[in-house]
Amino acid sequence: MKTLLVLMGHSLRRIRTLLLVMGILLGVFQVFLIIVASSIQRSAAFEQIGALLPPFVREMMGPSVTSFMSFPGIVCVGYFHLSVMGSLIALSIVLATMPASEIETGFMDLILSRPLARHWIITRTVLIVIACTLILLAMMMAGTWIGLNSLAPLEARWPSPHLVLSLAANLGLLMLCWSGIAMVIGSAARRRSVAGGLAGIISLATFLLDYIARAWQPAESIAWLSPFRYFNPFQLLDGNPLAAKNVAVLGGIALSGFAAS
Repeated sequence: MKTLLVLMGHSLRRIRTLLLVMGILLGVFQVFLIIVASSIQRSAAFEQIGALLPPFVREMMGPSVTSFMSFPGIVCVGYFHLSVMGSLIALSIVLATMPASEIETGFMDLILSRPLARHWIITRTVLIVIACTLILLAMMMAGTWIGLNSLAPLEARWPSPHLVLSLAANLGLLMLCWSGIAMVIGSAARRRSVAGGLAGIISLATFLLDYIARAWQPAESIAWLSPFRYFNPFQLLDGNPLAAKNVAVLGGIALSGFAAS
């Protein structure tokens, strides 16, 4: 166990700068969204902006468009914004393919020259992925809390803590899901570029599949193949709880990937 902790500490030190910078950027982005939401709130322009949305966007969002075009909706957009979601999935893939990187650089030979159970290498990677996911989500929520307490207008209605926590949990499950998929690929690869590239292509393909299925009915029959189908933050904005099916599917993919690795 001591060797495992030493290995984890070494891995965390290697990524600490990336983790810290990314967490700060995400936290600052949450604050920026609150500044934007406060500006729109003061100008009473939410209804005008909602009217400018194209019809296909309204159709995709459904009744949640009303919840989205509000102060709480703009504040929470950072938990499902495409740039945030894409960057966090990319980081999850990078972390999950750490063993492939260690094989490529020859560091794995040094690790295995010591009395270390082979499964601890994957266990270390799983723990690193979970820890980094929790740290980044905590920094995002801290940015939301700091921004609301320091910048939100007094008359604005804040998003409930339960909503913010549910959105963060939903995003965290998506990150772990893609970590599991990338870890399976990385455990069978000798080069991180191959493992990360394949996982990235799969994530892009399944994202496009889900996007097309939401706008084109014939693609709906195979949309269940996309993990993004089970990431639906707009339901949470409408006041619905985190769907048990979505939790089961995303969590099941993550656990299956970790176990298979």
